[in-house]
Amino acid sequence: MGFPGVDALDGDRTVRRLRAAPDELTPAEARSVATTLLADGAFSEPYCEWLPTWYELALIAPVRYADWRLRRVAGAVAERASVTATAPRFSRPTDVRIDGAPALSRVDGFRERFLLADSLLHLEWFDRVAAADGVEVPDGLVARTREESLSYYGGERDRLSPEVRRFQRHLFGDDRWVRRVDEAYGLDSALFGLWERLLRDERRRLGGD
Repeated sequence: MGFPGVDALDGDRTVRRLRAAPDELTPAEARSVATTLLADGAFSEPYCEWLPTWYELALIAPVRYADWRLRRVAGAVAERASVTATAPRFSRPTDVRIDGAPALSRVDGFRERFLLADSLLHLEWFDRVAAADGVEVPDGLVARTREESLSYYGGERDRLSPEVRRFQRHLFGDDRWVRRVDEAYGLDSALFGLWERLLRDERRRLGGD
């Protein structure tokens, strides 16, 4: 998207230091890592609330355990570098109305809920993590993307504006991350495969229509 501050990032160097010499992380790198881990940990429980009850009940225990583990690691990284990082609060269905109606009143089925949740929560995740990385995402774009995406995926809007569509296409790029995690841990998970397929299909649709 060409946001100011992106060119100053060196993610590969940060990953190398985190793996081999975490004590050598700069304060900016440590803040970035800690904020990302906290956001990752806080992301999943609200996400579950946007999806069918069977999904939430099946995943709530491992999701809370993962959040606890990520918070511990994030706290250690932040303390070592003497920086502060906080976990974001993500939107839940009870917090949101879409085109004047309850957030989930116009979506039916797992896919529709999944895409609605991702279009909102991944935007919120990116906004928080980008700020920690010094990436300047225009406030107007974030607000417009939130409004349009909620109405498009869960309301009455029939298309996204070109800039919002492009932004969401990048945000839906997490299919690659899901695949790498599944492969790195040898999970061969049917659930991860479903996530990857839904994200990939939507990313491609947004890029091709």
